[in-house]
Amino acid sequence: MALTQFTNLNFEDIKSSIKDYLRENSNFSDFDFEGSNLSVIINLLAYNSYITAYNTNMVVNESFIDSATLRENIVSLARNIGYVPRSKRAAVAQIDYQVSGIATSNATVTFEPGLIANSIVSDKNFLFSIPEKYVSTVDNGVTEGTLTIYQGQYLEKKWTVNNSQPNARYILPNSDIDTSTLRVKIKEDSASTTSTEYRLVDNIIGVTSTSNIYLIQETTDEKYEILFGDSIFGKKLESGNIIEASYIKTEGKEANGASFFNFVGTISDENGANISSFSPNIFSRVPAANGDDIETVQSIRNYAPRRYAAQNRAVTASDYEAILPSIYPNIESVSAYGGEDLNPPQYGRVFIAAKPRNGAFLAESTKKQLLQSLKSYSVAGIVPSFVNLKYLYVEVDSYVYYNANFTGDPNNLKADVTSAITQYARSGELNKFGGRFKYSNFTSLVDGVDTSITSNITTVRIRRNLSAFINQFTQYELCFDNEFFRGNDEYNVKSTGFNVSSIEGTVYLADKVIEGSDIGNLFLFRLNTDSEPEIVSTKFGTVNYETGEVLIDTVNITSTVQPDNIIEIQAIPMSNDVLARKELYLQLDVSKSNFFMRQDGISSGANTSGTRYQPQSSYQNGKKTR
Repeated sequence: MALTQFTNLNFEDIKSSIKDYLRENSNFSDFDFEGSNLSVIINLLAYNSYITAYNTNMVVNESFIDSATLRENIVSLARNIGYVPRSKRAAVAQIDYQVSGIATSNATVTFEPGLIANSIVSDKNFLFSIPEKYVSTVDNGVTEGTLTIYQGQYLEKKWTVNNSQPNARYILPNSDIDTSTLRVKIKEDSASTTSTEYRLVDNIIGVTSTSNIYLIQETTDEKYEILFGDSIFGKKLESGNIIEASYIKTEGKEANGASFFNFVGTISDENGANISSFSPNIFSRVPAANGDDIETVQSIRNYAPRRYAAQNRAVTASDYEAILPSIYPNIESVSAYGGEDLNPPQYGRVFIAAKPRNGAFLAESTKKQLLQSLKSYSVAGIVPSFVNLKYLYVEVDSYVYYNANFTGDPNNLKADVTSAITQYARSGELNKFGGRFKYSNFTSLVDGVDTSITSNITTVRIRRNLSAFINQFTQYELCFDNEFFRGNDEYNVKSTGFNVSSIEGTVYLADKVIEGSDIGNLFLFRLNTDSEPEIVSTKFGTVNYETGEVLIDTVNITSTVQPDNIIEIQAIPMSNDVLARKELYLQLDVSKSNFFMRQDGISSGANTSGTRYQPQSSYQNGKKTR
């Protein structure tokens, strides 16, 4: 019998193939396989084959990073290409301290490593620690300064090196460790009073046989192992050496936002004795932020191959996208593109936009630190620079038709639709650079919310928020990077209201198409008492419909109708599939979308002839303002 190639793991298919094989054997030609006792044996053979095939399939799947499901296997495969998954990250805060009541004989005091403060967030108490001692000068019995504190519990672990034991491993016993707080020191022996601090490296470039370095790798149960040198790459530890490791075990992002702290730390004098009498005062300089969970398996699948492809060198724009999250784990999404893609081109430059996990924008100080870190990866002659990310919002008006025979209160149905769209708005398909709003997926999602929904008519618009510089003469540029639809000769681009110096009343901007071109002129108008537009300025800027670029001439904006000095500017995209290019970060704004429930009389039988059916237009309304 020829070997059967199974294309699926189906029990019945396996059993049928066994029966076919037996029927081809003359000794079993007259057997009734369904009614005889052989049926039990055939079922047993098929079951055994099924289990074996299933286990073999699972083992093979776990051998590839794209198909593996167990975290330990994915981490192991990533380790083979030199990728160390990001650990949990502690929420970090900065506090200003002032401690008085210290004996004037002390020139300095030391904040001992460990617990330093606590704070309450959402009725939950969180501990904050410092990973190493901090020395502060004392002036007339008072010491003051700034401390960086980490949420979590400070822990220590010691090992005695014994090279006679083969395959000795140094595994930190706790999960939920923030590896950025890990400190490793080596003593010659248990009697030594001094220790040498070892530094963490992520590659062996520049490492010699005497370098005091260590590496870490994730093991099972989200714990970490410390690796030391072998006298070829890094100094090898000797028997009797004492390994001292200290670290912070954290609760991750739960403590983000902590801003009120109570001092509970330990202070020692110049002789190392604890000071028991003092009066501490601490104030929050920077609230706790950047706490995060351990890197997910999906993130490891995405970044491990890309980091390997980059080989610790930033040559292409995609290399920057792979390297940046590894040197700054708080990045949620990153986009990089070369200056040659711009118009006009800027050769020799790479532009980077990044969205932090906790917050809307990267701080300028963070950008400077990242650019400094990228110098060790960048190729000579390539200049990286950060650009501010820009939010591109998608809004929808969806008219949902339903069969009244299959649903009760339409308001409940509307709530279900809104809930499903809200969940979709949080998905990874959006909320990223290069994100794409897929119109067909959206309409299918609405139709699939409930069996009573028969169809939906959904229109799409895109919006960007212009942040106005109040009482300043400024030019503005807004890039949508999506072609605009020109359904009319004017009022294709709309805005919320704002006030301009030397013009009385609230004004709005709109456009007028220049015949025979892809350009339109922006103009200002206000609404009179009859809600009719009154043009007050015919030259306010230009709009390029093909590139989706809005340019506003020099203007002094004095106030805006929307809070926070925001002017909302909207347009209709030429394609209902909206794409976020370059530094645009795509989001679906459910709060400014509308969902209308319409009874489908034809489907319900209330008006089978369709004579009373009122179709909804597939085009946006004709309002002149946003």
